Amino acid sequence: MARMPAAERRVALARAALAVADRDGVHAATTRAIVAEAGMPLSSFHYAVPSRDELLRDVVALVVEGESDAALAELLAGADDVPTVLRRTLGAYLEHVRTAPGREQAMFELTQYALRTAELADLPAAQYARYHATAEALLTAAEQHLGIRWSAPVSDLARLVVTITDGVTLGWLADRDDAAADRTLDLATAALAPFAHPAPAPVPVPSAPRTTPLEEA
Repeated sequence: MARMPAAERRVALARAALAVADRDGVHAATTRAIVAEAGMPLSSFHYAVPSRDELLRDVVALVVEGESDAALAELLAGADDVPTVLRRTLGAYLEHVRTAPGREQAMFELTQYALRTAELADLPAAQYARYHATAEALLTAAEQHLGIRWSAPVSDLARLVVTITDGVTLGWLADRDDAAADRTLDLATAALAPFAHPAPAPVPVPSAPRTTPLEEA
């Protein structure tokens, strides 16, 4: 492989780690397997990243970025009514899961692995903080795109969205029942939509009274 800056090498290693975890599971994403997937010599690994465990944090960021991009594209696809946009956005997330189930399974594996690994004790909280921040950004984008305001704190609704998507993902990974997953998202949409209300109209700013030259004098 041609020499590349450390930052680019780190991104390539993260993508390779995700590919291994997607295909073979997190347990298989050893340092040797990652560099082999990336086509790099083993000696180049620590040149780019301090440790395998540190690289796993980058893997989380990669997965969340892909999920966010897929959901946001559908959210902004049209200014329809709130239930339609919510359902379309949740459906885009589920379709993203269906296209790469191993990737989503790896994220669950990573959470469990980190919960039992002292060096990664902070990763589960950081992982879910990313999930919550992504959901919050999508809900905020929906406010701006649809001209609505959420009647509950956006941070609380974001946690609800992540709880829903986690459950749907794990359930679908277990039984691969597309119809059941779609029905669950229908119910989730019905639960979320009532929190959306039209945004209040902006208060007009009164203009300053006009004065005549005589009044100014």
